[in-house]
Amino acid sequence: MSYVDGFVLPVPKANLAEYKKMARKAGKIWREHGALHYVECAADDVKPGKWTSFPQSVKLKEGEIVFFSWIVYKSRKDRDRVMKLVMADPRLKDMMDPKKLPFDGKRMFFGGFKPVIDLS
Repeated sequence: MSYVDGFVLPVPKANLAEYKKMARKAGKIWREHGALHYVECAADDVKPGKWTSFPQSVKLKEGEIVFFSWIVYKSRKDRDRVMKLVMADPRLKDMMDPKKLPFDGKRMFFGGFKPVIDLS
């Protein structure tokens, strides 16, 4: 069974084009290094909840949109291998500087997940 990295972050609508350009570049690099699938999704039917929600999880501000994204790998071992290569790739160096990101990286959260059911 595969392994998935998931992440959620707020993107200012004014920076949407810049974020999409960065995400396309990152996705191609992840795929070159062995990721099976790379997906970036912009919130469409996402409302603040009573207790918790995507907007609340990133402390969404006026003029921002929530992104929910994931990367699929063959396995956890393969994800660790791919991640090492990606983090060392010089083409991503500009994306490693928090001051140059088109979103607030402090409000992004992410993690690795082991699928328990996969009906694909």
